[in-house]
Amino acid sequence: MPCIDTGDLIGSWRGAGLPTGHPLDGLLECLGWRGKRFESEDRVDPLIFEPGVRLDPARLPMKTALRWPRLAQSRLSRAGFVLLRPALRAHGPAAHLAPIRFRGCTSAAMIYDRQPITDHFRRIDATRVLGLMQTRMAPPYFFLLRAEE
Repeated sequence: MPCIDTGDLIGSWRGAGLPTGHPLDGLLECLGWRGKRFESEDRVDPLIFEPGVRLDPARLPMKTALRWPRLAQSRLSRAGFVLLRPALRAHGPAAHLAPIRFRGCTSAAMIYDRQPITDHFRRIDATRVLGLMQTRMAPPYFFLLRAEE
């Protein structure tokens, strides 16, 4: 897949997970994930939830979600997430973009500011991008971003 420049990501993107058997498959959608917003290379909102709420990834219990994925997708967890959302809000950008060499290609990557996570991006076509979330906590998680007009 072709590389993508950081500047080509500027804007809002609708997100969707790609089912691969990963523990996080379906979790973000279950919780109302909308996508990502790239205002500039230095100002990125990596987690936008309906109805446009920006969340801080550092405040989310990622290790718990990876360890007990069914619990994370339960009705109780979804209800608790809605109640806790105000406390999970981001108070500014939570990531930045940089070109990074990954699997033989220098392409745009989103580096979380307070989590050991990097999202690597490759262009599918003019309006779609493939994302791969890389962390030491879990195997790669794949997702799709579609440009919003």
